[in-house]
Amino acid sequence: MSGLSAADEAELRRLRWRCRRGMKELDQLLNRWLDREWAASSESRRGVFLQLLACEDDRLWRWFLGHENAPDAALDALVQHIRTLPP
Repeated sequence: MSGLSAADEAELRRLRWRCRRGMKELDQLLNRWLDREWAASSESRRGVFLQLLACEDDRLWRWFLGHENAPDAALDALVQHIRTLPP
């Protein structure tokens, strides 16, 4: 048993589906944060992650590569944090 309620499990499945992008590398980055940090994150941090999921893949990729910074400070901080998570 994972210890999560049925509603939490369903939410994680929905989010995992939203983490599926056009690039395997983006999938891995987003799922890494989801798997490791979603459960312990505050509502505001979760909201920033949901904002990140709403962004276009090409923008995300430029942000994760460090070619550009996200225009919002909270988004940029989350991107930088995800970039530092070990594989």
